[in-house]
This record gives sequence, structure tokens and C-alpha cells, in this order.
Amino acid sequence: MDDYLLKCVNIQKNFGSAQVLRGLDMHVDYNEIVGLLGDNGAGKSTLIKCITGVHMPTAGEIYFKGKHLKNHTVRNSRDIGIETVYQERALADLQSMWRNMFVGRELRNKLGFLNVRKQKAETEMLLREHVGLTSKAITVDTEVKNLSGGEKQGIAISRALYFEADLIILDEPTVALSLSETGKVQEFVRGIKEAGKSAIYISHNIYHVYDVCDRFIIIDRGTLAGSFKQSDISLEDLIANMKHLAQTGELMDMAKEVEA
Repeated sequence: MDDYLLKCVNIQKNFGSAQVLRGLDMHVDYNEIVGLLGDNGAGKSTLIKCITGVHMPTAGEIYFKGKHLKNHTVRNSRDIGIETVYQERALADLQSMWRNMFVGRELRNKLGFLNVRKQKAETEMLLREHVGLTSKAITVDTEVKNLSGGEKQGIAISRALYFEADLIILDEPTVALSLSETGKVQEFVRGIKEAGKSAIYISHNIYHVYDVCDRFIIIDRGTLAGSFKQSDISLEDLIANMKHLAQTGELMDMAKEVEA
């Protein structure tokens, strides 16, 4: 198989008589941030759910690190190194930060008991060194509800990196955030690449996606419409292409298309 981190081949997904994905091909390279773009109903969410094991494709194949994913599940997705960060559901607001960091993957000592001290120490390190929280008023025992939206996303992304996820899927991570909070999230996304990992960044805000992505995959009505390297297309041309696609069902010829 091609030397890609993720490879989707001829992915089809039907819900009854409705065909949502229609033979879609795409890939993500190692150490690459990919922006996944498309109008509402284009199939973005369905594609991501197939990649993360929520849905089984009706047809087609998914490869991750060269291995064919058969009987793929959400649990298996996390085990092999795929993590999803959602805007509203990334963390449990009423739980402390250290509990959020290790929920479902608690650290234990040799006797099998929870190693609370180590979990708190590791959370402290992540908060100060990765998330950048410096206020003494915020500790590892602080409930997540007391954090800003950008800080919550930072914790969720840092958690994925801590557990060595190779592919982090960011589902509308800047929705309803202020400009300053959006800037924080963008820095966290850049940190994914600096850590040598990859991400799929889904957003309706092309300005946010353009700033941090290496490549853009555009899907339309369940099929691949085009794939463009950031170095080959300006922000203005990308926006013009998206508008033209929505109006005509086709991309413009002004941008250089590359293999998906």
C-alpha cells in the first residue's frame, strides 16, 4: 500500500436508499495538517465517522499506517492512534482537569490501583508546558467548566498528543470562540505538526483552516472535488473555488490540483 498515514479507497456509505459517500478517495501524509472542506451535506462528517469507526463503509477500504482496517470500531480507532477532538464534547465540564486528561486510560501502579499522584503530576506538566496555563488560581483539581473555550481545546489536543495519537481529527475546533481564543487553538494545531503528528481539520471558516493547513481536500456531494497544496493556491482563490463549487458543482481552473 502507498506510504501514507491514512488512505481511503473508493469509500461508499449508504443510509438506506440515500448514498452519502460515492466512491471517495483521499489520503493524509505523515506529519501533515489537512483541511477538510465542503458545504453542509457534502459528506465530511460521514467520512470522519467511517475513519474513526463510528460507521462501517458500505464499500471501500481504509488503511492506517499501511494496515487495512477491518471491523473497525471507535475503541480500536483510539488504540491504533486516531483521536477526535470535538468542540462541545471534548471534555467533561464537571470533572477536574487531571480526571479529564486520563479518563478511560487511567495510570495504575504495579498492584493495579490508580496512581493519582502520577496522573496529577503529568497533568501539571501538560498544563504548564503545553497548554501554557500560568495562573496559580488554576490547578490540576480545577473543574474544566472554569476554563475558556480555547484552553479546553488545548487540553483536549494535548491529551491526544500525550497518548501519542498519530492522527488527530479536529471537528470545528474554533466554533463560538473569540478571536484571541481562536488564536490559541491555531497555535495548538501548529503544535501537532511540530510534534511530528498529523491532523484533519474540519471547519466552515476557511480563514482558520488556511492559516495552519498544508493541504486542502474539498468534497462535494459525497465525492472528491479537488485537493490543493497551500503553496499552490491563495486564500482568495480557495474561497473563490468554494463559492464556484457551491454554485455550479465544479471547481474553477485557476488552482493547481494535486493528487488527493
